[in-house]
Amino acid sequence: MAADDHKQHGLGILLTTASAVAYSTAGFFTRLIHLDAWTILFWRGIYAGLFIAGFMIWQNRRGALAAVRAIGGPGLIAAGLSALATILFINAFRRTSVADVTVIYATAPFVTAALGWLWTGERESWTTLLASAVAFLGVLVMVGGAATHGHLAGDLLAFGMTLCMAVMMVIIRMYRQTSMLPAAGLSAFLCALLVWPFASPGAAGPRDMAYLVLFGATQLGLGLLLLTLGTRLISATESALVSALETPLAPIWVWLAFTEIPPPPTLLGGAIVMAAVSAHVVASSRSR
Repeated sequence: MAADDHKQHGLGILLTTASAVAYSTAGFFTRLIHLDAWTILFWRGIYAGLFIAGFMIWQNRRGALAAVRAIGGPGLIAAGLSALATILFINAFRRTSVADVTVIYATAPFVTAALGWLWTGERESWTTLLASAVAFLGVLVMVGGAATHGHLAGDLLAFGMTLCMAVMMVIIRMYRQTSMLPAAGLSAFLCALLVWPFASPGAAGPRDMAYLVLFGATQLGLGLLLLTLGTRLISATESALVSALETPLAPIWVWLAFTEIPPPPTLLGGAIVMAAVSAHVVASSRSR
């Protein structure tokens, strides 16, 4: 039984890490696509939803509709939280600095740990909390601190986004016996629906549309799918911690594709985040 738990935990870490890699390509794709943010979000949501729906149909065959009905109220709440988090994320960037949003979201492991303890009584190991603290320090180094003023509204939106993601991960973990993949697909379609009034879907040309298909399917669709699968197998706090890899990985893709060399603080902070997550994976593997 212990060996099975060990394998499940390792698979959860692997899936969540792959999710962070997928999510980290957002900056790369937004550089390629020359459209407004709302139009990008609209098409990204459509193609992500179609990607996840296709995977569900392939996985469940005739039982796909039954899988959708099985998510119940918790799945609908998780889908709504995921879509709302995306909207809050975009609006936070418009009202505060990138540094503020990044640092506030880096607190997700602590917020998730607190919610998990209050809601389910699940306590995290000291190694997970210590790794989360070191990863948070790495993010602080990357952005050079986030002591800005006059950005209260944007900071509150960023915290709301962080809270939505934390609650979503706790729900997925609580109902891990039920596949929440339909909720992930629903959240993508819901996000597209919410931004539709502000988007210009017809503005996308053939080249941009090709990039949008890849953006939706790989960055959001695959990212959501892997995160949903991985969070069922590890604690919600661990999932939030491993997801922090998205922050240092994001500038690497832009560096490789557009030869934009990250500044030294970004490289140093990114190395700290990666070291924290790697150390946690090794320590948790040994403890199991």
